[in-house]
Amino acid sequence: MKRLTASLCLLTSTFAMSLAMVPAWAQSAPAPALNLELNAAQPSDKGCRLTFVVNNALGADLSKAAFEIALFNEAGVVDRLTVLDFKDLPAGKTKVTRFDLAGADCGKLSRVLINSATECTGVEPAACMRGLKTSTKTAIAFGV
Repeated sequence: MKRLTASLCLLTSTFAMSLAMVPAWAQSAPAPALNLELNAAQPSDKGCRLTFVVNNALGADLSKAAFEIALFNEAGVVDRLTVLDFKDLPAGKTKVTRFDLAGADCGKLSRVLINSATECTGVEPAACMRGLKTSTKTAIAFGV
């Protein structure tokens, strides 16, 4: 019985050590993503300037990426729909882009919603929305 218990302990330890030595390439890779952060919202001469930080981790260059967004006022009512063109987004690159929204008041902006990807050239069309990960550094709610 002692011999069987010792053999089981040795087998269990060997198995546990073999799992710990699984190479990094065999572990699951993070899912492809297009990380879009609403970084700032500041008044500008034209209205409201939105600053975004974008990181393309989809694994392919995007020669054009554009999204239809909905802007909600402080009452939660859609104020307008507009398209933001992020232009080219090289794979693995982080890019900062600003958009001036004419006539918009940053102080009355409560939410920015990504409605759809109007263009996503370089990957399968639905990949931009499927891989979209949103975050915000502002008091404005931001997401899909």
